[in-house]
Amino acid sequence: MDAVVFSRQTDEWSTPQAFFDALDAEFGFGLDAAATAENTKCLRWLADALGVDWSEMASGRPIWLNPPYSKIGAFVDKAAESAANGCTVVLLIPSRTDTKWWHRYIWDKDTHHWRLGVSGRFLQGRLKFGDGNNSAPFQSVVIVMRPIQ
Repeated sequence: MDAVVFSRQTDEWSTPQAFFDALDAEFGFGLDAAATAENTKCLRWLADALGVDWSEMASGRPIWLNPPYSKIGAFVDKAAESAANGCTVVLLIPSRTDTKWWHRYIWDKDTHHWRLGVSGRFLQGRLKFGDGNNSAPFQSVVIVMRPIQ
């Protein structure tokens, strides 16, 4: 399984269950915004999430997002849009602080702070996704996007 999970053959990085459970206990997710029937973490989930309104599906509860990394910019954009529309979105993403999407939606390079409504939790070490035996070849971060009041 590791050879497929940690290669470009797949874009699915299934969230480690214990890791998700701890965040779910804190946030109480109402929607998994990027899932398949096999890897969803919530009762409500979306497979093709970019074309729908997440707030309607989440029923007022926070949204979980571990996006396909080949479309990460589009998913981070959608998460920011959903936060602007009143949703809290919690993302598990690679810590790619050199990317355009990181600086557009997460980090304000002018003030050297998280963007308004955004906070982050850098993870020590590297996660083991799905049922893999090896750690991911990248560092991860949990980003919380909250509505700006």
